[in-house]
Amino acid sequence: MKRKDFIKNTLIGAVGITILPRHVLGGQGFLAPSDKINLGYIGTGKQNSGLLGAIAKCPETMVLAASDVDKRKLEHFVHAAIAENKKKAATEVTPYEQYRELLERKDIDAVVIASPDHWHAQMVVDAAKAGKDIYCEKPLSLTIAEGRAMVNATRKYKRVFQTGSMQRSQQFFRDAANLIRNGYIGEIKEINVSIGGPVRACDLPTLPTPDYLDWNSWIGPSLYRGYHPTLSPPLGDNSWAGWRNYQGFGGGYVTDWGAHMFDIVQWALDMDDSGPVEFVPPQQPLAQEGLYFKYANGIQVNHKRWIDNNAIQFIGTEGTIEVAREFLRSKPESLVKTTLKANDKKVYHSENHYQDWIDAIKSRKHPIVDVEIGHRTATVCNAVNIAYELQRPLQWNPKKELFNDPYANAMLTRPYRGNWDFNDF
Repeated sequence: MKRKDFIKNTLIGAVGITILPRHVLGGQGFLAPSDKINLGYIGTGKQNSGLLGAIAKCPETMVLAASDVDKRKLEHFVHAAIAENKKKAATEVTPYEQYRELLERKDIDAVVIASPDHWHAQMVVDAAKAGKDIYCEKPLSLTIAEGRAMVNATRKYKRVFQTGSMQRSQQFFRDAANLIRNGYIGEIKEINVSIGGPVRACDLPTLPTPDYLDWNSWIGPSLYRGYHPTLSPPLGDNSWAGWRNYQGFGGGYVTDWGAHMFDIVQWALDMDDSGPVEFVPPQQPLAQEGLYFKYANGIQVNHKRWIDNNAIQFIGTEGTIEVAREFLRSKPESLVKTTLKANDKKVYHSENHYQDWIDAIKSRKHPIVDVEIGHRTATVCNAVNIAYELQRPLQWNPKKELFNDPYANAMLTRPYRGNWDFNDF
C-alpha cells in the first residue's frame, strides 16, 4: 500500500470511531451524563406515583429527589423511584419534606408537580425562578389570576412547561380534533360536555392530625382549616382525591374532568389562545348541570349529563362526533374511519405525553400542552365555577381576561394567608 493511501485509510477509520454514537461506546443502555434529565417530584401521592412509572420509561430521565409533607407517602415514593432508577443506573433518591429544599439543588433539571391544586401556582413560580423546567398536573390553576401568573413566570425565566392534559396525546381525541377542524361534520352548531358538578364549600369536620403529616404546610397558601382525611387521604387510599370537591383546594369535577374535556373543546375549535365570551348558568339554586357558554362565533357548549360520563358530543350541520377515552364514534358511522387529505390541517401530533415533554426540554420548544394552553383551559373551568356560584350571566373578555361584573372580577383571585401573593413577578 502506498504511504498516502495508508494515511488516508487510517484517517477514515479514526473518523469513523469518533462519530460512533455514545450509546455504542458506552454499552447497551448507556446515556452520556450530558444527555440525562434529572428530575425532582413534588407531591408523592396517587398521581405522581403513576407519573413516576410513565416518565421513567423515557430513557433520558433519572429521579434525584422527591418532596411531600406526608412522611409515609414520601418514603413509599422514594423506594419506588429508587427501583425505577436501578433499571438504568444505581442512583439514590433524596427525600425532602419542604419542596423549596429540592428546588435549591443545581443538579435537578426539571420538576414534576402533582400537589393539590391550591399549591400549583406557588410551586410553579418557585420552580421557574429556580431555573427548572416543569410538568404540572391539570387543572393548571385554582384561580384565573394564578394561571396568568404561572404563564408569566414560565415566560420570564424561559422554562419548558407541559400541562398534564394528556388526552391530547391520545389518538381518539387527536382524530376528533382533526376531523372537526377540517369541517368533516360541517359547521359546528353545539357541543355537549358530560362531566360532574361544580365546586362547593368545605363543610368537613376537623379531626386529629396524624403525626406523619405536616398539616400547616399542606394548607400552604390557602386559608386555614382543620385536618380531615378526605382532604389528605392516607397512603394506600386510592379513591378520588376528596380535596378536589372543596373551595380553597380544588374546583370540583368542573375543573378536574373539565380540564380534560373542555380542553379538547378548546383544541378542536382552535381556541388555544382565546376562550368563550359568555357564561350563562341555570336559574336553579345549587344546580350541578345546565350551564352553557358561548364563543364569539356563536358556538354553544353545554355542561350536562348525557348517556356517557366524561365525554364530548360535537354537533355539526353534516354529522356528529362523540369522543371519550373509551371510544370515538360518529354519525355517519364511516366518518371516524376517514383518512385525512394531504392538504388538511393537522393538530400537533404526540403519541406519548411524557416523551413529548422530554423532547421539548431538549429542543427548547413548546410541548403539546404549553403553559398558555393549560391556563386557557383552566380559565374556562374556573369561569364556569364562578358563574355557577354567582348564578347570573357573565360576559368574559378572553383578551383582557376580565368579566363585565365586579363581583366576578373579585373572584379572579382568592385570599391568601401568610406571605403568599401572586401579584408581583
